Amino acid sequence: MTVSSSDLRDLYRRMVRIRRVEETLEDLFKQGEVYGSLHLCIGQEATAVGACAALRPDDYLTCTYRGHGAELAKGLPLPAFMAEAEPRRRLGWMWGLAALAAAAALATQAVYRYRAELAVLVPAARMPLDATCRLFRCQVPLPRRPDLMSIETSDLQADARREGLIVLNAVLRNRARFPQDYPALELTLTDEGDRPLLRRVLLPRDYLDSARLAPLVAQGIAPGGEASLRVFLDSSRTRATGYRLYLFYPS
Repeated sequence: MTVSSSDLRDLYRRMVRIRRVEETLEDLFKQGEVYGSLHLCIGQEATAVGACAALRPDDYLTCTYRGHGAELAKGLPLPAFMAEAEPRRRLGWMWGLAALAAAAALATQAVYRYRAELAVLVPAARMPLDATCRLFRCQVPLPRRPDLMSIETSDLQADARREGLIVLNAVLRNRARFPQDYPALELTLTDEGDRPLLRRVLLPRDYLDSARLAPLVAQGIAPGGEASLRVFLDSSRTRATGYRLYLFYPS
């Protein structure tokens, strides 16, 4: 006779049910809740289930000794005090909803953090990003990758026409494949021992043409492009002999 896998699972569930009932009866007997003698059928569950599986629904069953298992296998309902508690309704849908909300929050944070890169790499996303930022009062700036921005050349000289002034000339180069925001520059004047005398941070508004500041800032430095700058600084209070120049993006 061939027994299907579903039938085998049903037989196994019956054996487990008998074992749980017998264990519960044993605990109740030890607690003094069951009076008289108690003969358990632990270890004989398969015999009872196998024998009853061959019976027809209208067959009669008579047990003389350790008959709990056979009666349960035949379909005897459990007494009320041993009835299985109704399982609590699972809250799986709530956990799923919470996980979905967490994933959406992470995705939103990622889009906000990399909105500048997304706007450049996916041009079609620019308008939705701008609209969303207007709603939440933020902006979609140009990318800021200092590792892809470099100072190609720089020099610092005294102004021949005006005493006490120095002129900083530099060329910035964007090595990225996308436009980038103008960086900030940190200029440090040093003495003969390369010790710092004066430090100043130059923002884009300090070294770009003031008459064209807004469009220049909006466009940024083109991919592979260069930007030349010339800044006049007052050095009358220092006796600097050298300088250091770095670029960075303020956080």
